[in-house]
Amino acid sequence: MLPAFGLYSHIRNNRIRSGLLLAGLFLLVYVLTYAAALVVEAMAYEDTLDGYLRGAFGGFLVAFPWVTLGTAVWLFIGWKFHQGMIALVTGSHAVTREEEPKLYNLLENLCISRGLPMPRLSIMETDALNAFATGLNEKQYAITVTRGLKEALSDAEMEAVLAHELTHIRNGDVRLMVIAVIIAGVVSFFGELLFRGLTRMSWGSPPGGSTRPSSSSTSSSSGDRKGGGGAAAIAILIAVALIVLSWILSIVIRFALSRSREYLADAGAVELTKNPDAMIGALLKISGRGELAGVPSGIMEMCVDNPRSGFSDLFATHPSIDDRIDALVRYAGGRRPEQVETVPHIARRGDADPSSSGAAPPHGPWG
Repeated sequence: MLPAFGLYSHIRNNRIRSGLLLAGLFLLVYVLTYAAALVVEAMAYEDTLDGYLRGAFGGFLVAFPWVTLGTAVWLFIGWKFHQGMIALVTGSHAVTREEEPKLYNLLENLCISRGLPMPRLSIMETDALNAFATGLNEKQYAITVTRGLKEALSDAEMEAVLAHELTHIRNGDVRLMVIAVIIAGVVSFFGELLFRGLTRMSWGSPPGGSTRPSSSSTSSSSGDRKGGGGAAAIAILIAVALIVLSWILSIVIRFALSRSREYLADAGAVELTKNPDAMIGALLKISGRGELAGVPSGIMEMCVDNPRSGFSDLFATHPSIDDRIDALVRYAGGRRPEQVETVPHIARRGDADPSSSGAAPPHGPWG
């Protein structure tokens, strides 16, 4: 993947990643199909390991067009109806300007300032503090905020969070994450089907059933049957290894998505609002209070914060809140609340020019 040096290179890389993820989805499904064919061969026939592998490949070629069609249908369903599925899982509901005038106006003003289409605005009825954006195109884009977040944040902080999610939409991060979640769903579904099939099989007799039909001589058939039970067990172990590998890779694909997207979304929020302190204040309030109970991990990965700690932080999809705040302080001229209280001569937004007190004004990438 090409290195990302700025916003536009990040958007370019996201488009490339989206294409690679879709290609990776089909590859993982084909691996699972071959594993399933290998299990069927091992349970149905007595043969050598090489015979099982060749037979499984033949079965894979027969199933190839149907598997491709099924995967394409799954993608279409996910592409078309994922918004409704997310709303059903989270219990969120769309709101209008009449229902939430202040929230609606904040988002609309941000869209107007950048000439962006207005995404649908939704509320999730929970006390947790979080927000997320979803959608694959302009007609589907939506931003969901929790009721707890709306009640806890000031107008400036809420504007910063909305700008953060709007930046995810503009950068193509939302499309990338939705595709990654669809991939994980496909692989998990087929992997679970295979595992259920394996656990429900009768293991009372050795693996390997009747001799594979063949036009070879009797001596050749006898040679093929030699050690068939042990070869069948090895073939099944290979199939299980392929299933586990596919499942692990589907998870790695999600975790491999660059965590820089959150830094860039924070920076985009500052660019839209010109108020890094509001983004810092929002992150501080959200920290430790963002867990959405009963919500799948795929949706949590789209949120402003996906809280993890300890060993699980190795697989976190988000940088820590402290790291994100440090970046805002260092590069965007933001200040932590304690800095504002202990350094009163630094002007706040709308105050007199701080240069009159002899202190240099905060200087971030936007001036």
